[in-house]
Amino acid sequence: MNIYDLIILVIILCLFAMFWRFRAISEQVKVSLEQYCDKHNIQLISVARTNTRISSYRGKLDFHTEFSFDFSGNGEDSYQGKVFMIGLHTLKVDTPAYKIDGNFL
Repeated sequence: MNIYDLIILVIILCLFAMFWRFRAISEQVKVSLEQYCDKHNIQLISVARTNTRISSYRGKLDFHTEFSFDFSGNGEDSYQGKVFMIGLHTLKVDTPAYKIDGNFL
């Protein structure tokens, strides 16, 4: 095994670890959004990752991700919100004003 084989092996391992971390973050945001939607009596329609970057937070290097999600307050209309996460921790959930049974909330 020469140095090039070792470099390729390290790159493959890093890509695998990154994929595994993205899966864990995606699963956590789904759980967090389901809890948020249950708490606010809204229906979660879909979730998608829109932005990912790597940076330091409290001295730890991790992924800062932004997700957009579609939801409905009355089962007829669809609205789009955003979720901001650092690693597996949800920072904030932003939603626009949405209609529940004919009234805006």
